[in-house]
Amino acid sequence: MGQKILFEKIHIPGIKTYDVYRENGGYASVEKALKMNPDDITEEVKTSGLRGRGGAGFPVGLKWSFIDKKSGNPRHLVCNADESEPGTFKDRYLMEYIPHLLIEGMITSSFALGANLSYIYIRGEYMWVYKTLERAIKEAYAAGWLGKNIKGSGFDLDLHVHCGGGAYICGEETALIESLEGKRGNPRIKPPFPAVKGLWQNPTVVNNVESIASVPWILLNSGEDYSKIGLGRSTGTKLFSVSGHVKKPGVYEIEMGMTVDEFMNSDEYCGGMIDDRPLKGLIPGGSSVPILPNHLIFKTANGEDRLMTYESLADGGFATGSSLGSGGFIVYNDTACIVRNTWNFSRFYHHESCGQCSPCREGTGWMEKILWRIENGQGTEEDIDVLWSIQAKIEGNTICPLGDAAAWPVAAAIRHFRDEFEYHIRFPEKIKNRDHFVNEPFEKVKHLMQNTTV
Repeated sequence: MGQKILFEKIHIPGIKTYDVYRENGGYASVEKALKMNPDDITEEVKTSGLRGRGGAGFPVGLKWSFIDKKSGNPRHLVCNADESEPGTFKDRYLMEYIPHLLIEGMITSSFALGANLSYIYIRGEYMWVYKTLERAIKEAYAAGWLGKNIKGSGFDLDLHVHCGGGAYICGEETALIESLEGKRGNPRIKPPFPAVKGLWQNPTVVNNVESIASVPWILLNSGEDYSKIGLGRSTGTKLFSVSGHVKKPGVYEIEMGMTVDEFMNSDEYCGGMIDDRPLKGLIPGGSSVPILPNHLIFKTANGEDRLMTYESLADGGFATGSSLGSGGFIVYNDTACIVRNTWNFSRFYHHESCGQCSPCREGTGWMEKILWRIENGQGTEEDIDVLWSIQAKIEGNTICPLGDAAAWPVAAAIRHFRDEFEYHIRFPEKIKNRDHFVNEPFEKVKHLMQNTTV
């Protein structure tokens, strides 16, 4: 069993209540923080090497150091709990089962940043989790951990939970801020960055749930201790949301640096492929990152073991690698249809595009329509190249990364599974049955491709 930081106490009966959480060492990091210089807390987080767990992987302590402390304007900490990436559900697990850990992290982090008004922006569909957080915050206020003059320290903090309207785009930090201000959730052009002009044009830091929940452990132990867990620049532990064709789907906390092979096939974690069917593909970081074909999952293109780290999963760039992303670990066996799954993702990104940038607004719709056509036996020989052209014109040409998130899955699917797209076009009568690869996995019918041309 590896080191557990976030899940260390999650299975204690009643841990979601204040009394049980406090009895098991809860809020000790706040007690320690209130006696420290706030800048020293930021330095500890810097030393830890903790990287943002929402997908970008930007160093958390470095992000904190950017906040404008010279203007004299109020500062804010906003927790991004708008967990809407298909395949990702780790933050929900933390908030649902150990809400006080997030609240403790919010208090400690707010003190470090000098923020007296902070928010948790939660996904609109997480209504039961919203109620759990509200109850926990009420308990924290009653116990004196929130409000005026916390524990006689002179530090004030009010913490609120804001329920979003169910828009994926609000997971982008500036769109989240716009929504929190009561406006349409459209991303802002940067600069200025939120650290200078964020919520109500005040200096603001936006961090993910998992990132903030890691802060109490770092402060109670040390940034150096945290940096010793993991491998290289991928320090600490990481939560992964596992779904798909594995025997044991769920949420797992692992030490960074484990091999993908061990994570997928050990009994402690995913337990191997369901029904022991062949592995076909893997999306390691949620729907927005490139899919890996089976020969690039356990080994990199250079023949090295693929590791559960930012660096190893990205090894080879998008040509032969992917990204750790948000930790949405989606596994496909040989019965999966890559075309259908890619179409499903494109449908999601088209629906969730805010429409502000024309490459994303128009391009996501075109990709969805073309993929639907191919999946339903109506594809033409030009469609694959048109798809490739569209995704290339979206990537890098939008205000926020949603355009990239829509383009990358399409590009990777064509790059690694082009023969499946061609099969759909050449044999439309075979793929009209929704279960075509369940009945006849592609490996068993791909020989038919040798006798036909597009």
